[in-house]
Amino acid sequence: MIMSVLTHKTIQLPFRLAAISILLTLVFLLRPLTAQDITVQLPEQARITAEQAVQLAVANNPDIKRALLSIENADEQVRIAWSEVLPTVSSSATYTRNIEIPVNFVPAQVFDPNAPAGELIPLQFGTDNNWQGGVTVSQNIFRGEAIVGISSSSLFKSAQEESLRNVAQQVITAARKGFHAVLIAKEQLRLQKAVIDRLRSNLRENRARLREGLIEEYDVLRLEVQLANEEPQLKDAELGVQEAYRSLNEIMGLPVDTPLEAVGSLSSFNLLRNGDSQNENESLYRLTAATPLPDLERQEVIDMMRNQRGDLRVLDVQNDLKDREILAIKSRFLPTISADYNLQWTAAQPGTPRPFENSVRFQTLVLNVSLPLFTGFERRANLNIAQIEKRDIEVQTWASEKTAMNEYETTSDRLTNLRETADSRQFAVEEAKRGLEIALRRYENGVGSQLEVTEAELQVREAELNYASLVADYLNTKADFDLALGLVPMIDETDYEF
Repeated sequence: MIMSVLTHKTIQLPFRLAAISILLTLVFLLRPLTAQDITVQLPEQARITAEQAVQLAVANNPDIKRALLSIENADEQVRIAWSEVLPTVSSSATYTRNIEIPVNFVPAQVFDPNAPAGELIPLQFGTDNNWQGGVTVSQNIFRGEAIVGISSSSLFKSAQEESLRNVAQQVITAARKGFHAVLIAKEQLRLQKAVIDRLRSNLRENRARLREGLIEEYDVLRLEVQLANEEPQLKDAELGVQEAYRSLNEIMGLPVDTPLEAVGSLSSFNLLRNGDSQNENESLYRLTAATPLPDLERQEVIDMMRNQRGDLRVLDVQNDLKDREILAIKSRFLPTISADYNLQWTAAQPGTPRPFENSVRFQTLVLNVSLPLFTGFERRANLNIAQIEKRDIEVQTWASEKTAMNEYETTSDRLTNLRETADSRQFAVEEAKRGLEIALRRYENGVGSQLEVTEAELQVREAELNYASLVADYLNTKADFDLALGLVPMIDETDYEF
């Protein structure tokens, strides 16, 4: 199976069918980032299989790009958390020029004991030039929130990585279902074209028979009316194919008008296929068989979901993250201890400035201990809020597991039902085709009517469309089943390098 490599710098997807490549350079959000500049190589004639559609979606989908950017953001959050426990070093330098030396008033008795009490005299203090500079180092010795923040930041990154897995699972499933939507739209168009072609052929033959007097004019008129009713549906089918391709291109992160040709045919897809014969549906077969239907007990299903489903894994990490937040809030009740070291130089000169000439050095070491005694009810309220949010996450987890189990049981039952009805749908197609052959022979031999032929053609179209719809329903249900268990194909075959 083709491996795709997804990195935060460049993404390249080699395809086996690439003989003549069509290069598309796509620029996503945040244009300056190299993570948004992607070169994608499409196969010859832009023919694309289901697996290649998944690979393109994983490489280009904007939701995955955003999840990758969230992981890069988490890396920076880890660095911020470490900065809280690392020392802070700062330096400063100050120069003061006294244009007029400051004057202070002092008691006159300082200089003249005989001076009257209360008499003040002006006295200048200072020099023309004053210099001061130094270095300050601050270090947190104990701060509970900072210590807890380091482990919390790592958990936050884990949460973003699990979120990426969840997004990738959703995108892969959407790409599969989008590809199936294209195939069913193509099948509807093919069948509608077949109906139009048969009606036009019958109309030509009946007009010839009318000229020979073998049939009545009403038989020709009825075919003309039927053809006029069917032709608008052909245009609707063509628009349906275009819409399906646009939706698929959007999921794959390509321009919506990118010309593609989806490889596969629902009418020839065998749900009960055995063997490994190569055909146009081989990619669909591989994706469908990548995760066989497991026979598990209920608890085994729940355990598998917890281990594989991205949304449940995200909730599990969020629960651990909330525990860390509660611990960080509790640490606010503890004292905070820090130390500051200052190394300073000071100098003063009269007249012409001479930086730090005759400077004097001094040092200080300060130990700070802070213990908040009362801050209102904020700390206790924050603790209660965090504990409530933790219980909310537990409720979300419980509800998500219930929803996941419901999805598993629903899709499992539906897959079983679709496989059991596949034979009858195939039999209906074969019998409808046989009935059309009989109706045509009867009509050619003059013992049947045009109405019989028309009804037989409608039955063939209905039977073929019903089978194609069953196959599309099966493939979509299988994609939902894989998502319900968390066993999405190709999710673990993509290397994420952050």
